[in-house]
Amino acid sequence: MSELPSAVLFACTLNSVRSPMAEGLLKASLGHRIYVDSVGVRGFEINGFSVEVLAEIGIDISAHQPKTFQTMDDSSFDVVISLSPEAQHSAVELTRWMSCEVEYWPTLDPSVVDGSRERRLGAFREVRDELKRRIDERFPPEIGE
Repeated sequence: MSELPSAVLFACTLNSVRSPMAEGLLKASLGHRIYVDSVGVRGFEINGFSVEVLAEIGIDISAHQPKTFQTMDDSSFDVVISLSPEAQHSAVELTRWMSCEVEYWPTLDPSVVDGSRERRLGAFREVRDELKRRIDERFPPEIGE
């Protein structure tokens, strides 16, 4: 890929953990050059652990308002990245009439991890770090400079 896309959509099941984290990460690195948004198959309030682990690296997603495929304002994206099987199905349906790339990045839902607060935070940190790695690989900041 020689150029950055102009608009990227991340999608997951509830738009409360994985997709807002991915949105925040890409906005932090390239939000000045790419329009970035996120949605869920269903909407649910932002997960506090997602907010906390991104705050650890200087990214604030505390004001995130969940959106669904049905309630999103814009549907003009160059790349749609789904992070859950449910979202992949919805992304394929959404893009049947759109000319855009659809990518599937299967990503663990860290909210299903049980145990101590530290164990749960550890799961969220692993997802954060994996998303950051994939985003940096897929959308290198130096492309198009």
